[in-house]
Amino acid sequence: MQPKKSYLSYIVLFLLSVQFSNAQYFARKDSWKKERKEILVGLGANNCLTDIGGLNRIGTHYSYADMKFVFTNFSASLGYRYRLNKSFASRTEFSYLKLTGTDATTKEPFRHNRNLNFKTNVFEFATVIEFALSNIKKGNRYHIKKTLFRRKKSMSSYYYLFAGIGGFYFNPQAQYGGNWYPLHSMSTEGEGLPGGPKQYSLIAISIPFGIGARYKLNTKWTIGIEYNFRKTFTDYLDDCSGKYYDNNKILLYKGPIAAHLADPNLGLIPGQSITGQERGDPTNKDAYFNLQVKVGYTLAGKKKRRITKAKF
Repeated sequence: MQPKKSYLSYIVLFLLSVQFSNAQYFARKDSWKKERKEILVGLGANNCLTDIGGLNRIGTHYSYADMKFVFTNFSASLGYRYRLNKSFASRTEFSYLKLTGTDATTKEPFRHNRNLNFKTNVFEFATVIEFALSNIKKGNRYHIKKTLFRRKKSMSSYYYLFAGIGGFYFNPQAQYGGNWYPLHSMSTEGEGLPGGPKQYSLIAISIPFGIGARYKLNTKWTIGIEYNFRKTFTDYLDDCSGKYYDNNKILLYKGPIAAHLADPNLGLIPGQSITGQERGDPTNKDAYFNLQVKVGYTLAGKKKRRITKAKF
């Protein structure tokens, strides 16, 4: 019967410790206000889903199966986070990403023969709302002396979802003869030319959303990891979206370099690039995403002065 008493004692001690922790937590329910303002710096990797490149098959709308890791590039961000309450926070952030792609790496016949390539720098400004999924704290948060946790520093884990809206600037380029040329002014699909579509804008809207986790190192510093996917409302991140325009007119209006960049096909599929044939898929907008490690620094809040009444 001795083992049963021992198990019962352990259960009672556990329930008491949980009750004590909960009581302490709710007694300090406004402690989040001390961590209201935070500066965030992020570094990581990014990739994209566009009309150019992809795996050895016809692309699938917003599918990671059409992504190639060889086109993974560097990204960075700088942001300001403000906690609205215990569960919600707003974040305003500036991000830099580099996106690249080429048809030369795919064995899908039409895209490989199309032979397009691109790179673009993306400068994004976005605001998102974070929603906390959980907030788990460990260690001696209350600095109680002579406990088993005395040597452990306070640390909390914070998991969250987020979504918002952003705007970004991009300017796609293509390589030809060892040089890079801006594609927007080349009208590679007849943008702005007689009988062609209107010229696309280099500024577009994005919808960022994703998931992240943060770990509190001490009262000032946090570190975490975050995945951020952007759905965009442009199909021209890679300057490829619609149909082939009359290449003779591009030669006439824009010159030989523009004519080559509009149609550098390898000649493996006759008739693929004649006027009116599909050059890209305008029904699928482009997307980009990144995975970053983020370091945060909590800004000190203003201390409220206590007014003491004089005793007479």
